[in-house]
Amino acid sequence: MPRYLIRFIKLFLGLFLFSIGTVVTIKANIGLAPWDAFHMGISIQTGISFGKVVILTGVVLLIVSVAMKEKFGFGTIANVLFIGIFCDFILSLNIIPTCESYWLGIVFMLIGLWINSFGMYFYINAGFGAGPRDSIMIALNKRFPKIPVGAIRGSIEGIVLFFGWLMGAKVGLGTILSVFGISFILQFTFRLMHFDVKKVKSESVLDTIQNIASI
Repeated sequence: MPRYLIRFIKLFLGLFLFSIGTVVTIKANIGLAPWDAFHMGISIQTGISFGKVVILTGVVLLIVSVAMKEKFGFGTIANVLFIGIFCDFILSLNIIPTCESYWLGIVFMLIGLWINSFGMYFYINAGFGAGPRDSIMIALNKRFPKIPVGAIRGSIEGIVLFFGWLMGAKVGLGTILSVFGISFILQFTFRLMHFDVKKVKSESVLDTIQNIASI
């Protein structure tokens, strides 16, 4: 049981850090990452809070991934629910200022992406399953194995970015930094933490329940 407690702490620490990073990139005010642009676009058009849009989008993607026969874990469910809740909470505190300077905005964007990377390290390392957006990418890759996974991810993010832009979300240099910078920052962070994502064995909800019950 203590091992599972530590893993759940890692999961929620990771989700909270990822949420902080997301808010910092929004406050950079120089353009949003693709999924953030999509969520913000819907928020602009509907008046629903950014965090609630994140949750609703996650629920829809989770349903689609289950329909495509992808397994999901407690980490997937927590990802759907808590990133949106944490983002709304952090935004409501209004303690992270909106950047007025372009150069400060670049610094904020890079810091936000770095915090995101640490968040991803913790919640992936917990081993409770991929987030709903990653699950869709994995499901599509299984169905179209001849298409590189990078091309699938890029296509998904290109589509959501386009619709986010159509709905009024801000797209700019920050978007470019997010699309191209996150892979380098993530790789650096994982190396810094001596973390090999390929060695993570993610549990489904059923696996976790059975393992806890057997302790």
